[in-house]
Order: sequence, then structure tokens, then C-alpha cells
Amino acid sequence: METTQATIAIVKEMAAAMEEHRQSLTRLDSEIGDGDHGTNMHRGFQAALERLENTDPASPSDALKAVSMALIGKVGGAAGPLYGTAFLKASGALAGKEEISAHDAAEALEVALSGVKQRGKAEAGDKTMVDALEPAVKAAKEAADSGSVADVFRAAASAAAEGAETTVPLTAKRGRASYMGERAAGHKDPGAASTHLLLDAAARTLEES
Repeated sequence: METTQATIAIVKEMAAAMEEHRQSLTRLDSEIGDGDHGTNMHRGFQAALERLENTDPASPSDALKAVSMALIGKVGGAAGPLYGTAFLKASGALAGKEEISAHDAAEALEVALSGVKQRGKAEAGDKTMVDALEPAVKAAKEAADSGSVADVFRAAASAAAEGAETTVPLTAKRGRASYMGERAAGHKDPGAASTHLLLDAAARTLEES
């Protein structure tokens, strides 16, 4: 059972993760993309923290919606709309809920994935964040049957880490990396990498609380 304050704590940890890994994400992106993913994600989550401070959200849903608006407004490239959509869909799934169950958390991740796929027109195997998020959702739903919200996010994060690794040998079918053809093979997708980092940040926050 996690409250609004726990949701805000998760976002703070996510922001810290984007700050810590800004250079490594940018390095990944410079190999197959625009080279700005780490910088953009860091900027977006700093904006999210600012918005949370200024809006004082009353529910987990409100907090996630504030994050969504910040990411859409501040993150450039494809990541802004995709992550913004993910947080917005998750916000909708949790609307009206003051306390979040393990099944609620798994459902929020599932609708976030649905929103990302609809927005980005990507499927698993296309070398995008979907390759991390789709197995994360599957693991989250399995964990929700017998575990806590923390267990759901830990299972999701572990599956996302494995999913991100599967992008290394792939050629890209979506995004800037798709222009590189075979040269994109051998590089991890930065969006898949950041997806893992965000889910791991959520899991760590809940495990420590």
C-alpha cells in the first residue's frame, strides 16, 4: 500500500538515477542516436521535481500526471512524448486511488506500455524502450499475484534489465537508430536502458521505505 508521498519519493529517486547515469545514457545515444538522451532525461526529471514541488499533488495519480506534463514539456526527441505518455497513462490507471496495491501497480505499468506502443508504433524486437518495458510488465503481473508493490517493481526492473540487453544485437526498426541499418547492431538501446534505470529506482525506493 503506497501513498502519494511514496510516489513522490520514487520520482525523486528516478531523477537522481537520471542525474547519475546522464553521461552513460548520452554515450549510448551518441552511438546510435542524437547523443542527447541522458541530457534530456535529466532535464525532464529535474522539471518534474520542480512541478511536484509547485503543485503539491493530492494523490499518486496527480503526482504521475505532473511528471507526465513536465516530461512532455521538457524532454526533446522521441523520449519526451513516449515517457510523458507512459506516466500519463499510469496516472489514469491510478485515478481515484489513495492507496496502491500490487495489482494496481502492475496495471499502471501495463497501460503505460500500451500507451508507449500506441504512441511510438513500436513492438518488441524493434530496438526501443518497448524491449525493456514489455518483459517488465509481464514480470510485474506475475509478481503481483503473490508479492508487494516493491516486489512488483523489483521483478519489473530485473526483467527490464534483461530486456535492455536483448537490444544489443538488434538492428533498429524505429527511431533515429533505424537510419543506421546494420551499424546499430552491437549497441544497447538508450531508451531501454533508461527504462530499466527508472524501474530500478522505483524498486529501490519501495524496498528502502
